[in-house]
Amino acid sequence: MTKYLDYMISPEPIRLFNPAVDASRRKIQSLAIVNAGHLPGRTMQRDDARFRYWAFVVITGGSGYYQVGSADRQEVTAGSWFCLFPGETFHYGPHDGGHWDEYYFTVEGPRVEEWLDRWLQHPYQVHKATIDDSVINRMELMFMLIDSGVPSNLDRASLMLEAFLYELVSQADQAEAGNRGRFVMKVIEDISASLYANPEPEDLAARHHISVSTLRRIVHEYSGYPLNEFIHRLKAAEAKNVLLNTEKSVKEIGEALGYQDTFYFSRVFKRITGYSPRSYRSRGGQ
Repeated sequence: MTKYLDYMISPEPIRLFNPAVDASRRKIQSLAIVNAGHLPGRTMQRDDARFRYWAFVVITGGSGYYQVGSADRQEVTAGSWFCLFPGETFHYGPHDGGHWDEYYFTVEGPRVEEWLDRWLQHPYQVHKATIDDSVINRMELMFMLIDSGVPSNLDRASLMLEAFLYELVSQADQAEAGNRGRFVMKVIEDISASLYANPEPEDLAARHHISVSTLRRIVHEYSGYPLNEFIHRLKAAEAKNVLLNTEKSVKEIGEALGYQDTFYFSRVFKRITGYSPRSYRSRGGQ
């Protein structure tokens, strides 16, 4: 390990790990850690930076930005991680006058291509993860293995890094799935709350900034029914409640729910419930 002060990078001591081991002594040839480091309180920014190897950067404190080529600049906060890789230019670092705490691992080997094919699907994006003491301890353990200079420990560090990155990706996937689930429920709740307003599919889709085809797919995946049938069934459920708890006529209930033709409303209700509205009311819902 090399620990020293470089005020161009950070006002705090930084640690750099550069394993010097003959590659032929490693048992795992498909993946190797080239170097790693910890840059606490980093203030240095990089513009038009290019890289020979893949690097994975984990930010444990502070904030800044990350930009690939001329793409949009992305915000980086504590708990973010991102990739640096060959074939692109990068602009990244803490905001002007700010700092961040950075851990990084640089790797080489054909195994990285397998990651990209199988599970590292969005290398151009900033990802979020839960960074706690256990995560930092795992990175520190990898530093210890790298710093030992023992070939078998370098192999262990490489395998640990692969598992570590896989878990970070899985966290992001789970968070994305959670966000999608919340969005789907927001759409479904909006439809349920709009039964008396009878908005057109185009209006519903526009409210959530999605296309009508996406709206239809969301509803079908959620309910198993096409959009129109799902709405009919929601309206039938609402009509059942109104029939049992008010004195409103079948015509009034149907019109309020957007059925101008009472006979059509009755047919839809009977197809879904097995009873006509009047029969359902007279049976007390039984």
